[in-house]
Amino acid sequence: MKDRLQAILDRFDHLTDQLSDPSVISDNQKFRSLSQERSSLEKVVELSRVFLDLMRRKEGAEELMKSGGEMADLASEEIREVNREIPDLEKKILIELLPKDPHEGRNTLIEIRAGAGGDEASLFAADLIRMYLKYASKKGWSGEIISESFSEKGGYKEVVAMLSGPDVYGSLKFESGVHRVQRIPVTEASGRIHTSTVTVAIMPEATDAEVDIDEKDLKIDTMRAGGAGGQHVNKTESAVRITHLPTNTVVICRDERSQIKNRARAMQVLRTRLLDQQIEKQNSEMAAQRKAQVGTGDRSERIRTYNFQQERVTDHRIGLTLKKLSSVMEGDLDEIVQSLQQDEYTRKLAESLGQPVPTRQISSDD
Repeated sequence: MKDRLQAILDRFDHLTDQLSDPSVISDNQKFRSLSQERSSLEKVVELSRVFLDLMRRKEGAEELMKSGGEMADLASEEIREVNREIPDLEKKILIELLPKDPHEGRNTLIEIRAGAGGDEASLFAADLIRMYLKYASKKGWSGEIISESFSEKGGYKEVVAMLSGPDVYGSLKFESGVHRVQRIPVTEASGRIHTSTVTVAIMPEATDAEVDIDEKDLKIDTMRAGGAGGQHVNKTESAVRITHLPTNTVVICRDERSQIKNRARAMQVLRTRLLDQQIEKQNSEMAAQRKAQVGTGDRSERIRTYNFQQERVTDHRIGLTLKKLSSVMEGDLDEIVQSLQQDEYTRKLAESLGQPVPTRQISSDD
């Protein structure tokens, strides 16, 4: 491990030197690429320096041991202390060295659609987008709704938002799936608890270079924009619907009053959805080859239940139950996000070491 860590330190120092080179500074694309690489190494470099310092202390103490006498006792205690610190540090370093998701640092498109449950599902879709936007605010990210389709009761049939900031995708990528809500709808006169579902898709923002779209593959329609209850009704055809004919992917943007802006946003959403389809295909192929996953990883799977009567939220993939639903709905998602990240780290680490992948304690239906 020492040689590997030293190589990382050497690469980090080399990147630091390059970033002060005038020819690199003047090349925006190269400077951005090298900056991102250097930033991705900072954590492992910090841990590596501590690890290598411990190893130097241990080697020095081993040399003192050979001399015998009083110094040997001190050296022996030094070795015992270093040996106590090394295992935990090695584990942290191994986690940092695990293959990173290539989309980890991307801005993220979050798409929420009402599923089973009619008006109640659309109202919960509105609750979820509010929850994610509050979480984004707590993390210091920016969040903006870029497309929305309202239901009659003021909820969302579909809503799309862009979240921007450090580690957005890495934090939220586990949110993709079916979210189930159990509560008494505001429209329910008899006080019965209803169960409804909402689907959430988390997609890393695509760049022009990643997804090449041929204009001949697009059908572009314009229409008048309108919102809930007739809000924002335009007399001009500012709303844009783009259909990608090869995949039959349809995107509608009506939020802006400018047709040009709506078209640009629709293309951004389309490009991101097409990239997401590519990622899903790659993941499915990898999963089929390895056959090591629990469940199918399909978005049709229910991943979480929000039970309002019991003030409880349960993530079924890792068996996590929290009795603080009100807080979660106000954007307090850190405990859930960190638990899911830790589960991924644990599984990847076991796999990289050739150890059995831990079995998840998947919770049953309520």
